Amino acid sequence: MACLHDHSCEDHECSSDWSLYKHIDLSRVSALNEAVSGSVKSVFRAWEQRLNSSEGHLESNRGDPELIVFIPFTSDVKIKSISIVGGADGTSPAKMRVFINREGIDFSDAQSMQAVQEWDLAENLQGVLEYQTRYSRFQSVGNITLHFPANFGGHTTQIHYIGLKGEATQLKRDVVATVVYEIRPNPSDHKTHAETGGGFSQV
Repeated sequence: MACLHDHSCEDHECSSDWSLYKHIDLSRVSALNEAVSGSVKSVFRAWEQRLNSSEGHLESNRGDPELIVFIPFTSDVKIKSISIVGGADGTSPAKMRVFINREGIDFSDAQSMQAVQEWDLAENLQGVLEYQTRYSRFQSVGNITLHFPANFGGHTTQIHYIGLKGEATQLKRDVVATVVYEIRPNPSDHKTHAETGGGFSQV
């Protein structure tokens, strides 16, 4: 299902307020089969700038339209929708397959694994389409991998913008919980059943 933006976006959760751009760990974003190394980072920007590709775009190697894009986040997120702005003349991706919380996926893995969700894409040169996720499957997402297996007949696949909408949680990906164990319990900290009157214990 795609959002066509024929309404007030602020009322339908598709305004920039829902953009996950600021939660992407851009330094760790990567792509497989990109013609120019590191060019994948140029397709992530604020929602309002989705049609501004002056800083470059992602393009596959000529004669091989397949692309894989790995997107890690700085905190766990819930993803509501994905937007893809592709290139002209048949270079837009025609299909998108998504995997979550799996690192190091290559083309062999992507072809043999079952995706969490798949979409048949339309050519979205004006950035007016967003593809809704099966939201219950996109909770607690630490990273997402996008597989683009084909385009609309072009010699290469071009992607000018990737946008993700949703919510971020408070759980940071680089924070490790520390558990403190009580080596020698202090009796004064542990009231007896008689002292508390029974029933429930306080934690």
